[in-house]
Amino acid sequence: MKMAFDYKKEYKEFYLPPKTPGIVTVPAMNFLAVRGHGDPNEENGAYKQAIGLLYAVAYTIKMSKMGSHKMDGYFDYVVPPLEGLWWQEGVRGVDYTRKKDFCWISMIRLPDFVTKAEFDWAVQEASRKKKLDCSPVEFFTWEEGLCVQCMHIGPYDDEPATVAAMAEYAKAHGYTADFGENRFHHEIYLSDVRRCKPESLKTVVRHPVRKVEHV
Repeated sequence: MKMAFDYKKEYKEFYLPPKTPGIVTVPAMNFLAVRGHGDPNEENGAYKQAIGLLYAVAYTIKMSKMGSHKMDGYFDYVVPPLEGLWWQEGVRGVDYTRKKDFCWISMIRLPDFVTKAEFDWAVQEASRKKKLDCSPVEFFTWEEGLCVQCMHIGPYDDEPATVAAMAEYAKAHGYTADFGENRFHHEIYLSDVRRCKPESLKTVVRHPVRKVEHV
């Protein structure tokens, strides 16, 4: 039996980096995305609702093979992990003590066969079937470019130590942080927070960098 295509295994350089920092260049990809702001831990808050919408559309696309709507070029695949872009106004990087000030884009990678037209169909179909308003979900193309990244093991609130190690590595190799428009603190969630102990959570942490120009 043919195994479903798994982006995490096929693109290990993006989803399964080592626990020591490294430099990576991330190409353009298409995502399902929902934008919002506020504390992600808020019970029934905007972030939790956004995740529900993303998965409703993501699984509508994945399970389309079971229905009458056939997508050209469809192949069986594992739904890629949830990801998040995070920033705060006036902050370089993120301040973990000010969660209520977070702006975020929550997202799930789309397989290449999903065109904008197929995306539009999936949003309408998910809204109809799940009786949800999935209209906040957008088709988001994003090219991340040059970054430093690392696998973080443990609670999200312990990430500053990993971020510090990434910054140190980048500096030692001639790079500097490059936060700005479309350049954000990026997390990829490889663990289900509902089923995993905080100390065992696996999260890819990625920061934009640029090469330092020596005069």
